[in-house]
Amino acid sequence: MESPIENYLRIIHEEISDLRDGKPYSTIPAMASVNPDNFGICLTTVDGYMYEVGDTREEFTIQSISKPFTYGLALSDLGMDAVDAKVDVEPSGDAFNEISLAPGTGRPSNAMINAGALTATSLIRSRGGNTRFKRIANLYSQFAGRQLGVDEEIYRSELDHGHRNRALAYLLRSFEIIENDPTPVVEDYFRQCSVMVNCMDLSVMAATLANSGRNPMTGVQVMDLLPVERVLSVMTTCGMYDDAGAWLTSVGMPAKSGVGGGTIAVLPGQVGLAVYSPPLDDHGNSVRGVATSQRLSRDMELHFVRAARAGRSAIRASYDITAAPSGIRRADEAVEVLREEGHRAMVIELNGDLLFAGTESMVRELSSLAEDVAYVILDLRRVDEVADVSLRLLGEARENLLDSGCELVLIDRENTLAETFRDVERPVPTFDTRTAAVEWCENELIARYGEHLVLPTEVEVGQCVALSPLKPAHLAALTHRMEERIYEKGQVVRRVGQSFGGVFFILAGKILTSAPGPTGERLRLSTLSAGMTFGELALGSDDRQETTVKALERTRVDVLTAQTIEEIEEEDPRLAAELWKALTRDAYSRVDLYLRETAVRMRD
Repeated sequence: MESPIENYLRIIHEEISDLRDGKPYSTIPAMASVNPDNFGICLTTVDGYMYEVGDTREEFTIQSISKPFTYGLALSDLGMDAVDAKVDVEPSGDAFNEISLAPGTGRPSNAMINAGALTATSLIRSRGGNTRFKRIANLYSQFAGRQLGVDEEIYRSELDHGHRNRALAYLLRSFEIIENDPTPVVEDYFRQCSVMVNCMDLSVMAATLANSGRNPMTGVQVMDLLPVERVLSVMTTCGMYDDAGAWLTSVGMPAKSGVGGGTIAVLPGQVGLAVYSPPLDDHGNSVRGVATSQRLSRDMELHFVRAARAGRSAIRASYDITAAPSGIRRADEAVEVLREEGHRAMVIELNGDLLFAGTESMVRELSSLAEDVAYVILDLRRVDEVADVSLRLLGEARENLLDSGCELVLIDRENTLAETFRDVERPVPTFDTRTAAVEWCENELIARYGEHLVLPTEVEVGQCVALSPLKPAHLAALTHRMEERIYEKGQVVRRVGQSFGGVFFILAGKILTSAPGPTGERLRLSTLSAGMTFGELALGSDDRQETTVKALERTRVDVLTAQTIEEIEEEDPRLAAELWKALTRDAYSRVDLYLRETAVRMRD
C-alpha cells in the first residue's frame, strides 16, 4: 500500500516547485552557478524511518547550518558558563552577517549569527591527536551517520572573498572574545561552512537533535541532552536570523538555514526535516525551504504548540489472529482454514497520542503490510488524543487499503473515528472488543477461503465438537438423557452467580457470553453457535456461573442437567468418565487459546 505521507510529500513538492522567487547566493562566486531548480525534501523520524522526494542526494555546502552543531560541541567541551561568557543567547534582530556585539564587552548576541559562530569555532580546541577542524568534521559526520568531506573550491572561494567575516574575527579579537590569532579560526570556520552534505544528511542530523542527541540510524549518542537542549533553544529564537519571529509563529520548530540552500527544522521527540533549494529570500533563507516548512507545519500539525508531547511509536503490538484467536469453538474443518489462512488478518494495537509521530508510525505499519493481508484490525482502545492530521491520514490509508484489496476493521468502543468514516460509501466494520473484531475476521476468512465449507446453522447433538471423541454407544446413552430447551432472542440463559446448571449443547441459533467490566459495563467475551458448548466451565469456579449467557437469536439446545450428570456418575461411572474426558479435552483446547491471547497481551 502506498504511504499517505509519501504521497503528500510528492504533492507539495510538485506545488512548491512552481515558486520562482529568490536567487542563489552569489557573494561567494563558486556558489553562484548552482542549479536553481534543485529541490529536495527529506523527513526522518526519531526511530530512523526516512521519507524523501526530489533532489535529496544532490550535494551542497552546509554553510550556516553548521553553526548549531559547532556551538553544541563548544558547550560539550567547556560547559554552559564558559561558553555563555563568550557568546550570548539573545536574538539579535539583525541579518546573519551584522556586527551584533554587546557594547563594552563585545560579546556576540548568539551563536547563530556569524560573529557568534566565529566565537564558537574559536572555543573548540585540538584534542586526542585531532585538530580543531578534524573534531568539528567528525562531529558533523557522526550526526549525519556517514563520513562527510569538504568542497575545496568553495573553501578557497570563501577564503578569497570572506572579508567581512575576517573583519568580524579581528574585531572579536580586539575584545578578547577570540583570545588568540583569529586567522586559523577564520580558516576553520570557512572550512566548516564548506563541508558537503545532501538533504538526507541534514534530515538525519536534524533527527539526531530531535532524538536527544542519539543518531536514529546508527544508534550512536553523538551529543548529551544538556547541550542539545541549549542548541535547540537558541535555534528556536535565533536560527532564522531577523526572520525568527515570523518563523516561530508560522512554523513553530527550532530551525537553521544556510546560504547553500539548505534548511533544517527539528520537532523534539518526533522528527527532523530538511529541505534543499538554492534560491534565497532577503533574509538569506531558502524560499522553497520556508514554504515547505510552513506547509508541513500547518498540514501535519508540527508546530510545537500542537505537537507538545514527546513522540513515540503508537504501535503497542502487531500480530496476526493465529496468535490470539477469538476463542470461538469451531468445527475441525473451520479450525484448519483459520490455521492456514489466519495470517491474512492482522491486529495492530495502538496506544498513547495519535499526533504526527504516532500517526506516522501507524501509517508506516499499514503501508508495509504483506500483500496477502486481507483484513487489518486497528485496536484504538488505548488511544488518548487524536489529532486532525491523524484522522485525515487514516482516511487516506483506508482508501489505499481498499484499493489493494484489504479491509480496515476497527476496535473503537468510544467511537473515536466515527466522524472520519461517517460518509464513506463502504462502512468500516467497527466493534467494541478485540474478540468480536477477530471473530468477524475469522468468519470472513472461513467464508472466503473455506471453499465449500459452510458454517452450520443447525446440527445434531452428536456433531457438537465437545462430544466428537465419544463412541456411538456412549453418545447414544448421553443423548437419551438430554433435555431439549428453546430460548428466544434476548432471553438470558444463565446469570453470573448461579450454581452449576449443567452442560448445554447448541443445536441451532447463537449465544453471547459476557462479564462485568472494571467500571460496571458489560464486556462481550464470545459468541457461540451451532455445534458449540457452554456451562461446564462453572465447575471450575466453585460451581458458580462467572458469565452471563444470553440468546442472540432464537436458540435450541440440548442440556445435560446437573442432576442428570449426578445420576450418570452414580449409575454408569464408565459413561461419566468418558463424558468428562471429552469435556476436559475440549476445555484444554480453549485454555490453549486463552493462554496464547494472554501471551500477546503481556508482551510490549
